[in-house]
Amino acid sequence: MIKIWFMLILISMPNTPTVKYNGFLYPNEDDCRQAQLGFLNAYESKPQDYKDKLVVDAFCLPFDAFPVQGMNYQGTKFGV
Repeated sequence: MIKIWFMLILISMPNTPTVKYNGFLYPNEDDCRQAQLGFLNAYESKPQDYKDKLVVDAFCLPFDAFPVQGMNYQGTKFGV
């Protein structure tokens, strides 16, 4: 098992019966936090009328997993 980081994005829109979500995997916490910050900064830079129709939040969650094929583990004990 290895530790990966999962960025969970939650999206809410008016007049919809559900909260939508999206997720991305990262090999370490720093990469996840940078992506989270970039995503939230991009959202904050949107006009207010956009934010009135779309509310988002993002979270970086640690997750124990088997190695993920194709994930770049460079800089970790798992190599490339």
